Amino acid sequence: MRVLLVGAGGVGTAITRIAARRTFFGAMVVADHDPARAEAAVAALPGDARFTAEAVDAGDEAAVTALLRRHRCDILLNATDPRFVMPLFQAARAAGAGYVDMAMSLSRPHESRPYDECGVKLGDEQFARAADWEKEGALALVGMGVEPGLSDVFARHAADELFDDIEEIGIRDGANLTVEGHDFAPSFNIWTTIEECLNPPVVYEEGRGWFTTAPFSEPEVFDFPEGIGEVECVNVEHEEVLLVPRWVDARRVTFKYGLGREFIETLRTLSLLGLDRTAPVTVPGPDGPVAVSPRDVVAACLPDPATLGERMRGKTCAGTWVRGTKDGAPREVYLYHVVDNQWSMAEYGCQAVVWQTAVNPVVALELLAGGSWSGAGVLGPEAFPARPFLDLLTEYGSPWGMREQ
Repeated sequence: MRVLLVGAGGVGTAITRIAARRTFFGAMVVADHDPARAEAAVAALPGDARFTAEAVDAGDEAAVTALLRRHRCDILLNATDPRFVMPLFQAARAAGAGYVDMAMSLSRPHESRPYDECGVKLGDEQFARAADWEKEGALALVGMGVEPGLSDVFARHAADELFDDIEEIGIRDGANLTVEGHDFAPSFNIWTTIEECLNPPVVYEEGRGWFTTAPFSEPEVFDFPEGIGEVECVNVEHEEVLLVPRWVDARRVTFKYGLGREFIETLRTLSLLGLDRTAPVTVPGPDGPVAVSPRDVVAACLPDPATLGERMRGKTCAGTWVRGTKDGAPREVYLYHVVDNQWSMAEYGCQAVVWQTAVNPVVALELLAGGSWSGAGVLGPEAFPARPFLDLLTEYGSPWGMREQ
């Protein structure tokens, strides 16, 4: 397998360090708009000739297509933010390569009823092209990070092995991470965090389909395992709600994120001030007016999440809560994956959140390379058997857990 990895930020760099310990691929081209970042990711793996660095603009579909062809890559792994999903997705198809991402094409709220009805949903643009991929026998594996990704694998595992009937699947994400020296320092890409937290959250219900609610709705306190404890979680827009119902029978699907009160209020303030907007505004500059995106300014003012590992303490938990019946009796479980920042820093030099995101697409690539997973079209993680993935994740040294509720 020959892989083009686009994006050498925190997650992309973690992908290279995880993949370097595996033998399933023959080459990985690490590409970024900033050649220094790609070169740094490769330089951290001295002596491994499988890795090479390239410069590419992820938004330039033609340039990415040419890069795929020049290096004869079989698959493109997208480690950029969601703005670049469609050009990379389309470049892979144009080059005859497979495609894997960790987030899906962006949504657009309903023009008149944003908190009741869906407009353009996450992934709609990709699923609209599913027939083309299937016709060509090509695979686009979408939403294959940790959330979405591993959380969807957990949903499939629950349906296959743990339940006869599922009433509700709820993704629940929480952490007790702190960053020394920072009162506000998101542990993941702030551009993506603002996008998913301030957009109308989507809920799925059987008979009603997908619908939206107000941001931060339906707060609940969820008790996370391995010492993390109770965290307030709220509805957030996320890909799992759009993916799980396509392949897993459940009467209700939700995603709730353990943001914490202070984080929620900060995001609300950004929205109130218009600093969450992506459309450029004109501001004075030393050489005249300059057009800048308010959200890009916010991102530039905050520390790079990839650099926070040394000052970060605590654990992050991604998981899937499932309620239903088995053998006629009620059952409720929480399937989860916890990463301790101290462990991920000592073992890989990567902070916990980016490492936990990065390990899952690497596991998926190995399953695709070995033939344990195969398919054609635009498919989510739920479309594949869960057990091979969960077994291989444990082999990577990062086991998952299950708690009866």
